[in-house]
Amino acid sequence: MKIIIEGIHANLRFSAAHMIPEHETCGVIHGHSYIVDVEVEGEPTGKHGFIVDFKDVKGIMRRICKRLDHRLLVPLESPLMDLQVSDDKVEFQVAGKEYKIPKEDCCLLPIESTSAEGLAEYFARKLYEELKEYNKMIRNVKVCVNEGIGQGAIFTYPGVERI
Repeated sequence: MKIIIEGIHANLRFSAAHMIPEHETCGVIHGHSYIVDVEVEGEPTGKHGFIVDFKDVKGIMRRICKRLDHRLLVPLESPLMDLQVSDDKVEFQVAGKEYKIPKEDCCLLPIESTSAEGLAEYFARKLYEELKEYNKMIRNVKVCVNEGIGQGAIFTYPGVERI
């Protein structure tokens, strides 16, 4: 069984800037108004027979969205960026350009890319980790990070079991 939360209706959204280093058009800093959709699959448990309470899922996702909102998303594990982080600033070089941004304006993410794909994986892993505390019978979570209406990337964690 699964539950579904559509981010556009549940206010699971954030606006942020990012770049995809060395990409022809997305290699410059630009932004999106992201919308995040969620599916949680598992077995209902507990007094109410929930897989997980909708409000708990939305609370976790809103907290993650708030952390990223109105920030420059910086992928700490990018092999394409020469990155230095200090107490007050983030500096990086990409394709011959140098950037220096106040650290408070950045959200440093332990991912390789801030593409929709990378963000979907980040959200799915974070959500799954927190939801396992609520219900040990959760099989997986699927998160779609939309960079605008009609285009997004989906990641399922920890994956879909093959029968």
